[in-house]
Amino acid sequence: MNNSENIDPQTPIWKLTVSEFLEICKGVNVKNDSKYEYGLKGLAKLLGCSVSKASEVKSSGILNEAIIQRGNIIIIDKELALELFAKK
Repeated sequence: MNNSENIDPQTPIWKLTVSEFLEICKGVNVKNDSKYEYGLKGLAKLLGCSVSKASEVKSSGILNEAIIQRGNIIIIDKELALELFAKK
């Protein structure tokens, strides 16, 4: 496998081999993790449950501190929601 230091920085990505590309990607730390989830689907994903169960949990009030809602728009602070859920 090639060392990423041996790859010319002017090389177009489409000219790299798969192994060269993977070698370069090892050094890249891309964090695509947001602090928030959105909507009941996002809450369901966070809790690992169905949307209907997420709706029940939201309606119970245990996550009120972690949820901001304006009309139909729901924003959930993931870290706080998990802390609150763990306490109850």
